[in-house]
Amino acid sequence: MKVLVIIPAYNEALNIVNTVETLTSTCPWVDYVVINDCSRDNTAEICKEHGFNYISLPINLGIGGGMQTGYRYAVSKGYDVAIQFDGDGQHNAEYIKDLVEPIEKGEADLVIGSRFINKEGFQTSFMRRLGINVLGATLRICGKVKITDATSGFRAASKDVIEFFSHHYAQDYPEPESIIAARVSGFKVKEVPVVMNERTAGVSSISSFKSIYYMIKVTLAIVIYRLVGKKWR
Repeated sequence: MKVLVIIPAYNEALNIVNTVETLTSTCPWVDYVVINDCSRDNTAEICKEHGFNYISLPINLGIGGGMQTGYRYAVSKGYDVAIQFDGDGQHNAEYIKDLVEPIEKGEADLVIGSRFINKEGFQTSFMRRLGINVLGATLRICGKVKITDATSGFRAASKDVIEFFSHHYAQDYPEPESIIAARVSGFKVKEVPVVMNERTAGVSSISSFKSIYYMIKVTLAIVIYRLVGKKWR
């Protein structure tokens, strides 16, 4: 299958070279594109200097807009699978095959990489884990799917889901909302175990305080989408 790895990057100058080089050495069979989300540092210059395949957005769109750009790129190039792979080095390229396999076998349309199935590697903070548990419970009720790592950005989308996300993708905190959107539209969602790393440079965009806001906002968004969301096509 023709696989594209989408790497959203905002101020990842300290991480992007290692991320891309580790990806290409571990999975030489995939293509990739870096979506530079109008970074304020020299992420774009570094991508250019190293000859990376990248798109620089003229304004900051956030993770949702950056990923939707990647999905639209995937549609235009005819990819069968698109992988979200964060630019901060937290995702392990060795698990990409595990994400793709359920799509190849027709077992799932959207595959989420969960760090909490085998509980190996970086497990995140207590506050974020609490929020993730709440989101998982909400998805179980509203989407009738068991998700242990609803905020995981390490995921694979089938060709149909790529097209769906290229038109409909949440813009603020899209990972949990995209799961309920996929379920409402009848797509099969599955988790596979992965091991994630703690970022080695830079800071997360979600602080402990923001984790509380995140949990409340996204929980409401999931419930509302379940009530008013319409099946795609």
